[in-house]
Amino acid sequence: MKKRIELDQPLLIEQQNEERFFHITANSLEVIAYSAVSPEKETPNEDCLAIIPLDGRECILAIADGAGGTRQGGDASRLAVAALEQVLREKSPEQDVRACVLNAYELANTRIMELGVGASTTLTVIEYADGRIRPYHAGDTMIMHVGLRGRIKYQTVPHSPTGYAVEAGLLEEDAALHHEDRHLVTNILGHEDLRVEIGSFVDMARHDTIVIGSDGLYDNLYKEEIIERIRKGPLNHAARRLAADVRERMLTERRRQPSKADDLSFMLIRRKPATPQRRGAKAQSTQGKDHG
Repeated sequence: MKKRIELDQPLLIEQQNEERFFHITANSLEVIAYSAVSPEKETPNEDCLAIIPLDGRECILAIADGAGGTRQGGDASRLAVAALEQVLREKSPEQDVRACVLNAYELANTRIMELGVGASTTLTVIEYADGRIRPYHAGDTMIMHVGLRGRIKYQTVPHSPTGYAVEAGLLEEDAALHHEDRHLVTNILGHEDLRVEIGSFVDMARHDTIVIGSDGLYDNLYKEEIIERIRKGPLNHAARRLAADVRERMLTERRRQPSKADDLSFMLIRRKPATPQRRGAKAQSTQGKDHG
């Protein structure tokens, strides 16, 4: 993994064909971003990622997973993250971030439909603001928010038949991962009836971990396996283990284990540790107050 990047401007990771990790700090977040093409295809990676620092302590993080297994899917995901970057770059100080993100979804959807080739993509976005997150999503690119002890504090429901069935208690996770319709998505950019699901702001504790992942992640590991790998320890070690284990699953089918070759993209996100204050500086500050 290369040296950590101190990010102060947007980073778009577009159709990364060779496996690559990005270790990033953006405002008050530590992020590991990863993307790699499916080990069983020759066409380009259809996933695109975006990390967009905003003024102050805010940051936008997003993954778009192009659908269809063709170049058009990659074009759609690229247009999605480009629209997000453009709208936020043009944002005026008085504009609300939520409104800008929704405008980006609309702009991306229009541009994808204008291609006229049936292209489509998921788009999942996290808005981070001063210790809280708000999720947005269309499609099956999932967000999972996990505490240090492994408790799921929040997760998005994939916009898919199997995703809805699991949420309703009609289908177990294991059955969903082996279901013949697990590749179907019911709400996605590239269609006039696009619906963007928005969550409320949720507190992000200092030791929480958030993962955004394309279906290449969630189709190859059970949620409990993902949680155990990401909930504690250095973030870069967790990311490497996650990527290696998913790739092994993709390449090796075993009984009662999920396995589906696909492009893989994910981000692991934590709040940066607070910088320890030097004892001398603290004493000096206290002394100043005493004399005031």
